[in-house]
Amino acid sequence: MIIPSSFSIPSCRSVFAGLCGALLLVPAAAGAQDKPPITWTDLMQIRQVDDASISPDGRWVVFTAAPDRGDGEVVVRAVDGEARFTVARADNPTVSDDGAWMAARVLPSLEARETRDGGPPLRNGMALMALPSGAVETVDEVRSFAFSPDGAWLAYHRHAPRDDDEGADDDEGPEEDDPGTELVLRRLADGTLRTLPFVRAFAFSDDGGLLATVVGSPDDAEDGVWVHDLSEGEVTAVDNRPDGVYGDLTWGEHDAELAVVAADPAETEGRPASGEVVVWRADEGPATWVAADDAPEGWFVPVGADLTWSEDGARLFFAWRPLRDDEGAPATDDEPAFDAYDTDQILDGRGVDVWHWQDPRIMTQQKVVWNREKERTYRAVRHRDGATVALGGLDLPDVRIPEAESPVALATSDLPYRWESTWTGGADDAYVVDLATGERTRVAEALGSSPNLSPDGRFVVWWQDAAWWIHDVASGDARALGADIPAPLADEDWDYPDEVPSYGVAGWMDDDAAVILRDKYDLWVVPTDGSASWSLTDGRGRAEHRVFRLENVDGPIAPGQELLLESYHDLRKNYGFYRARAGEAGVTRLLEDDKRFAFLARADDAERMLFTREAYDEFPDLWVADPDFKNPSKVTDVNPGLIDRYAWGSAELVEWWSLDGTPLQGVVIKPGNYQEGRRYPVLVYYYRFFSQRLHEFNDPSVNHRPSFPVYASDDYVVFLPDVRFEVGSPGLAATKSVVPGVQKLIDMGLADPDGVALHGHSWSGYQTAFIVTQTDLFATAVAGAPVANMTSAYSGIRLGSGLARQFQYEKTQSRIGGSLWENFDEYVENSPVFYADRIDTPMLILHGDVDDAVPWEQSIELYLALRRLGKETVFLQYRDEPHHPQRYANKLDWSIRMKEWIDHYTKGTPAPAWMTEGVPYTGN
Repeated sequence: MIIPSSFSIPSCRSVFAGLCGALLLVPAAAGAQDKPPITWTDLMQIRQVDDASISPDGRWVVFTAAPDRGDGEVVVRAVDGEARFTVARADNPTVSDDGAWMAARVLPSLEARETRDGGPPLRNGMALMALPSGAVETVDEVRSFAFSPDGAWLAYHRHAPRDDDEGADDDEGPEEDDPGTELVLRRLADGTLRTLPFVRAFAFSDDGGLLATVVGSPDDAEDGVWVHDLSEGEVTAVDNRPDGVYGDLTWGEHDAELAVVAADPAETEGRPASGEVVVWRADEGPATWVAADDAPEGWFVPVGADLTWSEDGARLFFAWRPLRDDEGAPATDDEPAFDAYDTDQILDGRGVDVWHWQDPRIMTQQKVVWNREKERTYRAVRHRDGATVALGGLDLPDVRIPEAESPVALATSDLPYRWESTWTGGADDAYVVDLATGERTRVAEALGSSPNLSPDGRFVVWWQDAAWWIHDVASGDARALGADIPAPLADEDWDYPDEVPSYGVAGWMDDDAAVILRDKYDLWVVPTDGSASWSLTDGRGRAEHRVFRLENVDGPIAPGQELLLESYHDLRKNYGFYRARAGEAGVTRLLEDDKRFAFLARADDAERMLFTREAYDEFPDLWVADPDFKNPSKVTDVNPGLIDRYAWGSAELVEWWSLDGTPLQGVVIKPGNYQEGRRYPVLVYYYRFFSQRLHEFNDPSVNHRPSFPVYASDDYVVFLPDVRFEVGSPGLAATKSVVPGVQKLIDMGLADPDGVALHGHSWSGYQTAFIVTQTDLFATAVAGAPVANMTSAYSGIRLGSGLARQFQYEKTQSRIGGSLWENFDEYVENSPVFYADRIDTPMLILHGDVDDAVPWEQSIELYLALRRLGKETVFLQYRDEPHHPQRYANKLDWSIRMKEWIDHYTKGTPAPAWMTEGVPYTGN
């Protein structure tokens, strides 16, 4: 099917209720004329917000403001008043529990990092700020730091003193055999310092009154674990053994109880240290809870045993693992005499991987997961009454730690499905495991999504065969769940060949009385006793095309509890906050606007909410409001005057119909110096659904994606169309969605019909390569990391995971829906390389030659096909780059070349030499 470059669009029908007739929705006000475009240097200096939080008392907002390239700073801003303090070259800010102090990590400058040529490694420091004065003290050479939970102390861990011949950085901590380093304790009330030598690790108790340290002394005599009573100054030994090895220093929340793995050094070279779990309690002293000989035969407790207390302190979860065959084999210094014809000696130097057809994982995946799997541990629990119970094992690898009240754990195993996961994507069997006995009960088989255990452990729910199911742990019975809900619970926009998923579990009511399920729009309360389901949002979501989702829910929901909901209008694309009350149907609007809002945090001890507000032409600064969101106040201005300074542009919503008559939406970003009646070059950027980005501030960074404001400020229209796919014909479906959307802009008089550029990366890189085999509508195309030949890509390898790509075509994104042998025609018909002779659109191709998702040979196939056919193309191979360029020089190079290419073919600007003459290889 070849799509003509122009065709008619159906007249408006009432497809989107209340929106028909509105070609463009939510238009921004026209900006001032003749503002300058944004340069790459300008883009590099726009700052973004990270690490944002609000102090427990609600008085301070702290965050990192950092440009795409350059040195950032930590900002501390008073919620009330104008106080604002900064720390240069800092990030990772944290505020003490009483709100009186802020500490942050201080980083070496960008210049120091990029101009360093050998020499000692650069090290971080720490800044400590007093509030509300803003006075700052800095400390050099700090590895890590933490406030005590009561806000009384600051602990900071120093780097080891530098040696003259020091080489490797030691930010990750001392090596196992190295002595510890200084830990400095500062009493914040009076500045008193206390230095503890040779500390390898530390942790404050939950109330902040105790500090546990692991000590590794130079002479090994003081090696051990110690507890410091910070108010009394007393020090208590938990475990003390010369040359001891310790790990997982873990305080419980219930009482002053500490758990740690303690081990003697391994007696055999290459054998890991076999540990035991020691628990110290303030009222009982130390005791061994899990001894080395408690492990199954051939198993041991590693130093990294993943210790986790239950909330009530009744259980301590830990992990153990079997000793591998290659661990602990006696070493020998005896070298055999050289024999040129000894086949065993010769074969010692071989390098071969054996790919067996019955391997559960293919060889590339085995290599990727090796470091994880060779150290894989298996969950067990030690009860306070003394019983130690194995929960997982070689046949049940994944066991989740349950809530405090649950008598069972939820476990999953993918073992039965690993062999076929190459083409199915994998599945899991689900089990409940009795914490008291270790007895396992399989509750579901071949699940494609994650099961969910209720907080009290009475029920397991899961999604399978387009329905919810519930298993009663006590009775062992299973039944359908929520069948009386009069709305689809399956994903209504699903267009993949795999089993349709649900919208997930939103939460649980107290006492496991009900589970809250999501549909596309609403929230449904489904009682576990089988009584009638009802809508917490009273069906308003579906009636109003408004998606409601729970925010800030931690743990089971109590009857009458106030609930914060985020809202998103599925047609108008705007956001807001609503309130609901557990046990009552209905919602109350708190805040809603033609903006995008994102909830960040609620102050622990104050009635204050932290959130962001943004739009295409509004940076997502930080805002604070009360729980009713009345009188919200903007507390930051991270990029003052940014939008007014440049021809940033404005975003609007546009609608059209696909060639099949499917209603579609997209975002049109008009140029900042837009003039009514003028036609503009257009940059089309897409993937699947992008209309939800109407009120999204575009990521201000240099990367593989085109920067929307860079193009909009240089007299481009940027178009972000939605795409509806079809299983078996994804390329043609993309064509039938995108092409009429572009034609819509032409018919509106907005787009220059001779100046439209199509850009896509990865999945949309494939779509771009395919679409230009179907139409000559586009002046140029840019395809980043595209698949060109589905028949060869089908059995390619995703180097990042080691997985073969077969599952992508049979079950997921590539949407063919069968194997190469079952659906051969579809693989060929959807492969651009087989129709490259139809491409008359100049194409720029990008690929990193160590792409970890799409084999870079796909771009070579496309390039060579176009080259053989005499088609205009340039292929940019970025050396040693993965799926997205990572090195800043390469990101900037790609951004510049991409725009030069697009400018030439859409605006007629002179082509640079690399386009007209190429760049010969010169040896580097």
